Amino acid sequence: MGRDFCGHIFAVNSSCCKFAPMIEMDEQFMRRALQLARQGAGHTSPNPMVGAVIVHGGRIIGEGFHRRYGQAHAEVNAVRQVADRSLLPESTIYVTLEPCAHQGKTPPCAQMLVDCGIGRVVVGMVDPFEQVAGRGVSLLRQAGVEVTVGVLERECSALNERFVAAHTRRLPWVQLKWAQTADGYIALPAQAQENPLHISSPVTLRLMHRERAVADAIVVGARTVAIDNPSLITRLWPGGNPLRVVLDRQLSMPADARVLTDGAPTVVYNGVRSEERGPVQWVCLDTADPRAWLRDLYARGVTSVMVEGGTQVLRQLLEAGVWDEARIEVAPRRVGCGVAAPQWPQGSVVLTRKIGENTLFRLRNHVKKV
Repeated sequence: MGRDFCGHIFAVNSSCCKFAPMIEMDEQFMRRALQLARQGAGHTSPNPMVGAVIVHGGRIIGEGFHRRYGQAHAEVNAVRQVADRSLLPESTIYVTLEPCAHQGKTPPCAQMLVDCGIGRVVVGMVDPFEQVAGRGVSLLRQAGVEVTVGVLERECSALNERFVAAHTRRLPWVQLKWAQTADGYIALPAQAQENPLHISSPVTLRLMHRERAVADAIVVGARTVAIDNPSLITRLWPGGNPLRVVLDRQLSMPADARVLTDGAPTVVYNGVRSEERGPVQWVCLDTADPRAWLRDLYARGVTSVMVEGGTQVLRQLLEAGVWDEARIEVAPRRVGCGVAAPQWPQGSVVLTRKIGENTLFRLRNHVKKV
């Protein structure tokens, strides 16, 4: 029996390890690496979640995961757990994503594995990020290290779905979010907006803030800022705050809006000027096509965005077909008139969940246009 260095016991069936085919052993330990990787959820972006397990003679002798962006990668943490480094040449490391081969916030992990003399490397999937993209595997093989690629590839890809999608097509993963009444309204008429329409419940609001915490950026339109004056932070869930993005073609939002004055980073995409003032940056784009600001966000390292409205912004993305997921909360109440919700997306419903009186729907777009 080996010990999970995060405080749990991880049992390994020795007879299975001795007699089962190699692929079964590889999958067993890769599943453990996936478990570890998930512990970094909400803390690693724009890096992916990664887990690593080092095995010698069927026993785990070291394991780790990428805990936080800018800190040590999973492979480094796993090697640090190994008490007897002389075992490494006869050991296998299982890592959910190809070890990096470039100098970023941390040194390249592929070279570190070569330097420490690891005998075999099992990789869940090749890293789609252009600075890696097979270079880590090549470096290891050129150094004489045995490398196996593609063990539980589907599961490893699903773990970092947003990261993989973003770097494959060079556009961030786009999640649309809104709440509406049963008769299709997201807000009361303008003359009645001194009494806001509260659709989401306390529970669904907390869930929404959890999703904010794993997004790299949160996007709203100028009208939403003018009416709601939101702070766009994750106050109801622990974790970092996403980059705030406002779409304001005419620079019409109030100068004293929270997103401009509270000291947190904000990008304002507009059609008037480019300027930087403290943590706020105005970026002038010559088109209102959402792909323009999405490409700029990707260039800034943003791999996922949550779009919270308003209706016009949501409709632009729906019409352009540049969305991946829609999170729609429907309340049973009816108001008869008001601001209409966007048309229901043409996508497949992958989740329906009843939360109190409200129902949460999650849809996927399988024909995204790049």
